[in-house]
Amino acid sequence: MTGAKKKKKSMLWGKMHTPQCEDIIQWCRRRLPILDWAPHYNLKENLLPDTVSGIMLAVQQVTQGLAFAVLSSVHPVFGLYGSLFPAIIYAIFGMGRHVATGTFALTSLISANAVERIVPQNIQNLTTPSNTSVLGLSDFEMQRIHVAVAVSFLGGVIQVAMFVLQLGSATFVVTEPVISAMTTGAATHVVTSQVKYLLGMKMPYISGPLGFFYIYAYVFENIKSVRLEALLLSLLSIVVLVLVKELNEQFKRKIKVVLPVDLVLIIAASFACYCTNMESTYGLEVVGHIPQGIPSPRAPPMNILSAVITEAFGVALVGYVASLALAQGSAKKFKYSIDDNQEFLAHGLSNIVSSFFFCIPSAAAMGRTAGLYSTGAKTQVACLISCIFVLIVIYAIGPLLYWLPMCVLASIIVVGLKGMLIQFRDLKKYWNVDKIDWGIWVSTYVFTICFAANVGLLFGVVCTIAIVIGRFPRAMTLSIKNMKEMEFKVKTEMDSETLQQVKIISINNPLVFLNAKKFYTDLMNIIQKENACNQPLDDISKCEQNTLLNSLSNGNCNEEVSQSCPNEKCSLILDCSGFTFFDYSGVSMLVEVYMDCKGRSVDVLLAHCTASLIKGMTYYGNLDSEKPIFFESVSAAISHIHSNKASDKLLFGNLDFPTMSLLS
Repeated sequence: MTGAKKKKKSMLWGKMHTPQCEDIIQWCRRRLPILDWAPHYNLKENLLPDTVSGIMLAVQQVTQGLAFAVLSSVHPVFGLYGSLFPAIIYAIFGMGRHVATGTFALTSLISANAVERIVPQNIQNLTTPSNTSVLGLSDFEMQRIHVAVAVSFLGGVIQVAMFVLQLGSATFVVTEPVISAMTTGAATHVVTSQVKYLLGMKMPYISGPLGFFYIYAYVFENIKSVRLEALLLSLLSIVVLVLVKELNEQFKRKIKVVLPVDLVLIIAASFACYCTNMESTYGLEVVGHIPQGIPSPRAPPMNILSAVITEAFGVALVGYVASLALAQGSAKKFKYSIDDNQEFLAHGLSNIVSSFFFCIPSAAAMGRTAGLYSTGAKTQVACLISCIFVLIVIYAIGPLLYWLPMCVLASIIVVGLKGMLIQFRDLKKYWNVDKIDWGIWVSTYVFTICFAANVGLLFGVVCTIAIVIGRFPRAMTLSIKNMKEMEFKVKTEMDSETLQQVKIISINNPLVFLNAKKFYTDLMNIIQKENACNQPLDDISKCEQNTLLNSLSNGNCNEEVSQSCPNEKCSLILDCSGFTFFDYSGVSMLVEVYMDCKGRSVDVLLAHCTASLIKGMTYYGNLDSEKPIFFESVSAAISHIHSNKASDKLLFGNLDFPTMSLLS
């Protein structure tokens, strides 16, 4: 008997712990997304647009790499490395097909705090060579990059740890208003950090609480030290960049290839500076010597990890949140899905592996991602192609950038942050949709400006959760309804016999960021399951009860739903009387449901909508103006459906109105 039990246990143990070949393949595809899309890559359709996008992206990667390295208080050449290795790692592990990973303004700004604190400024020249150091750079520069590398390594370790803990599913607490305010505030910080280069001033490094205001106070106190030549060159560069990029955007449909104005400006400014010797004649600061080649990999210094843990957490959280928002936006735009938790792994490995090659902290950037959109990139092949051109710059063209004026580089940074800075326009949107989200945006922005991006992000998340917790107890939690969900079928004869199905769903919960994703998942599950089933046509179809929004978790709906014929043209009526309150995320999810259902040939009608809900949805989305979608009651919505059908042979099925109480 004992032997039989042991044999049974060993068999169970073998079944539990012996992975099958298919399981390994599925795991590899899940953790290495490149194995999923690369074998199906269409060379004829995708290679040309990916190549064009890769070339344009390489120009952005090089210019931003140099600029963000300076922003991170390290030698510019390390920004070129940071534009190469993270892009390769993310292309292998990342799921965002239109996400351009590399150097990032916000992570560079956070990293600079650690660099300036541990290795402060001294009289040593930026380009003082050393025969014993890597790439001939000074020991001072190597000490600085070691600090930045430590921040990158530890930030990546934190991100991988969050992947292991499956914390990607908790990112729904970081709402769109919080991300918008945090990135806008951080972009304002970056612009402020470039003021000294735009004005040609010598300024000590200023950071810490209220450092934003101290910088401008220093500028006004030393306004006489502004170099007029640098100021005029900065203004000219900004005007040219803005004007040409606006023209590119306006005529992008008429021209096949946009003008790479960043590259043209760099070449023209470097050539003019070389010919006129602006460095010595006018005292303009230039980029300086750019070493050739890539040094051999070296492990990050472990002895200073404890000193940079604060900045590492900031890099891990801010970089991930900003990158995830871009990945989700591209997935929504091009109709594919991403795994929030896999993005933790992709960005974590990008930071860890790249730290061995002297790279500053990395993340996805809005400007580069928008560039991939506008140039028609199809896959991550565009990023891999850009890496080839970055390599050419590192090994051949880099030394020619010696004469690039820093004020021109700063101008490129400022104009590149336009996408973040114009998010101020979101204030009008939030004010019209939900004034509480407007208040969260403003307060998060103020905290980001006064302190730092990671502090502003933390404040925004805590503030959002606290407000929702405060609003829920005042929400109505009990309502007696005459119908939870019913469906009836109508036979009509027009060109042929068709079957119209109407599904009415009543919800008695607030719709906010906590449950918006679950609401969408449940509703799509109902529609997909009904389209997938194959039942014969019946005159009468009794409804089965579905419960929506019965919890605050963003999980999947596993409940049974009613089934119908896939050939039916469906109408969905949402009874919104239970929406006691909602936020911007809830409104955006309702609009997304409407647009997705419209694409599935499902008509969506909303009943019992408040004036604020109608105003918010109308302002947020481009709803169909020809067809009314808002109705005073469910019966009015049903009457509207009937009025659109032929009235000669209208046959109603039996209606079943179950009586029940709804608990949230």
